[in-house]
Amino acid sequence: MAVLSAMAHGQSEAAEAIGEAFFAAAAGLDEERRAVYGDLMLSSLNAAARRRLEAMMKSGYEFQSEFARGYVAKGRQEGRKEGILEAKAHDVLAFLEARGLEVPAEVRERVLASADLDELDRWLRRAAVISDARELLATTGS
Repeated sequence: MAVLSAMAHGQSEAAEAIGEAFFAAAAGLDEERRAVYGDLMLSSLNAAARRRLEAMMKSGYEFQSEFARGYVAKGRQEGRKEGILEAKAHDVLAFLEARGLEVPAEVRERVLASADLDELDRWLRRAAVISDARELLATTGS
């Protein structure tokens, strides 16, 4: 009902209350339905209501529903993974630069775009032994 209410009234002043009601009611849904309905509900709310719910999640508000807690935990986990990938990519570039190697734009872009932790680890090790930063992306060697 909250999803339908969001679709019908998500642009009204009631949008915030609808979003909060959804988080409370979604606890009884299986994970897949919670995700699909949650995305549909959030996309139906006005910008102010979405910002308010996001602010509640960021401020440490303790949601009562299992759905909301799971949604926040999933976001934190994804954020941690993104942070680790970004830090590792910067480590690879910093290592190359510390060794005095010039890092061409195409190498920098490829390293920063990587979403594969194993690949970044491999590149970090290679950065210790290569003589030209372009060699970093070579598919042969370690």
